[in-house]
Amino acid sequence: MNINDEFVVTIEKLSNLGTGIARIDGQVVFVENACPEDEVKIKITKVNKNFANAKVIEIITPSPHRVKPFCPMHNVCGSCQLQFIDYNYQLALKKQMVEDAMRTIGNIDTPVNNPIPSPEIKKFRHKIQCPVSQTRVSKKILAGYYKPQSHEIVNIKYCPIQPEICDKVIDFIRNKTVEFNISGYNEQKRTGDLRHIVLRHSADNRELLVTLVINNNKITEKLSNFAKTIFETFEKVTGVCINFNSKNTNVILGEKTICVCGRDFIYEKILDKTFKIGASTFFQINPKSAENIFKYVKEEISKHEKASVLDAYAGIATFGIVVNDVAGKVVSVEENKESIEKAKEVLELNNIKNVELHCADTTKYLKSIKKKFDITILDPPRKGCTKEALDETLKHTKEKIIYVSCNPATLARDLKYLREKGCTVENIQPFDMFCHTYHIENVVVINL
Repeated sequence: MNINDEFVVTIEKLSNLGTGIARIDGQVVFVENACPEDEVKIKITKVNKNFANAKVIEIITPSPHRVKPFCPMHNVCGSCQLQFIDYNYQLALKKQMVEDAMRTIGNIDTPVNNPIPSPEIKKFRHKIQCPVSQTRVSKKILAGYYKPQSHEIVNIKYCPIQPEICDKVIDFIRNKTVEFNISGYNEQKRTGDLRHIVLRHSADNRELLVTLVINNNKITEKLSNFAKTIFETFEKVTGVCINFNSKNTNVILGEKTICVCGRDFIYEKILDKTFKIGASTFFQINPKSAENIFKYVKEEISKHEKASVLDAYAGIATFGIVVNDVAGKVVSVEENKESIEKAKEVLELNNIKNVELHCADTTKYLKSIKKKFDITILDPPRKGCTKEALDETLKHTKEKIIYVSCNPATLARDLKYLREKGCTVENIQPFDMFCHTYHIENVVVINL
């Protein structure tokens, strides 16, 4: 098998990264934009020792699960990898991904429940981060999303997975930059003014916070005037901030943000609690689907009368705040100081008295205490937990661990370790947070 060789194959299944899997003479081939049961002609684009990559050049017999993407930019934009697959079948494929990870990585045979669908499969994305660049000749500003596996920006004027107001604000910024003599960022040369547009939109009251990420360490007069123009033009824009990021990095937001006009947060509602979300606040991009997760965790905790709860890797203590009225005492631990400060404001806003906040690394905090909790909620980043963190969690938990994960692979790895320590996996419940992508959120109930 060589690069540019062509073959006719049938797609067997989907990989954990959303590519189709076929086999040629026993060798695995990962095929872009392919659906299980497709019969396709492919061209090999890369050959490795154990696998090859390919792209579809002709669909001979389409899978019965293929549909027409509702986004006209689907073929060039890298945001919605699975939009050409029927949504119900997307859920079935995501379930299979979780099952595969549990079996092959975790050696776990606990049945995986059917994923809870997203309440909305369009306009569900309420956090938008658009890279900005500028064409060399015409000096046209580009703002949108990257093409798959590249840093080439697709200039998107309409995105059906985000609220319409976001399209309008991005287009306004794109068209007005010339008037204010604001340039787009050149990633290779590290020149230009505007690097990213970051929007936080409230699913509850439709407010919008705009943050302009600039390649500078100070606010110029033109940027200040530009921010004020955005604020004055859109009634639903409650604030415009400037974030400074002049580092040579793929990290979107720099460490410092200044609110130029309005306020630096929006209000969001989850269940019956009100939250304040800033530009850099970690909060789920799909609030309606997140609400299903919080409801599920709350119901699990309510089975234990007034349980003491540890909310680890807490962010702005969303879990701790949501479950406080069915728990006895909640301790939320988060190492990011800004998140803890936001959490304090939210506790005061909701008049919550039984949530205690600690700004600390979870493992270090647990090592510093002797107390045990009835239930621990673990919501770590994609890399999962360290063995040390899991050991400390076991030492300080009496009854159950509720593990919330956005990465089936690291989740399966951690569950395997917990089982080796004597735990049992009671329930695995996927939630579709990121529609039309290969990502899937999971909540696992673990008995000690």
